[in-house]
Amino acid sequence: MEDESLKDWAERRNGRIGRLRAVHAVTGQGPRGAHVEPEAPRVIERWNGYAWEPHVFAASLAEAKAVLYPQEDEAPSGQPGPGARPPRPGRGRHRKPRAGEPDGP
Repeated sequence: MEDESLKDWAERRNGRIGRLRAVHAVTGQGPRGAHVEPEAPRVIERWNGYAWEPHVFAASLAEAKAVLYPQEDEAPSGQPGPGARPPRPGRGRHRKPRAGEPDGP
């Protein structure tokens, strides 16, 4: 096993600074899944490089998700996103034949 250089480790650690996570504001029986009690209040915590610290308070899971994932709040415009590509030319099994083309091979 090779040791990781201190420089690589520091870059990896610093890359995580500022990450956010949502946890239940009222703890009881230990950690629970985010989907449990969606109407319960949440605390948005931020990683400072050494520990999670409180950052924002959210009244419900929906509010917490709006803070954690702001790009999902945008309404879809019907246009393909930057990562979407049109289908390649050709005839796959799942594609309907074009007008005037034979149905099968």
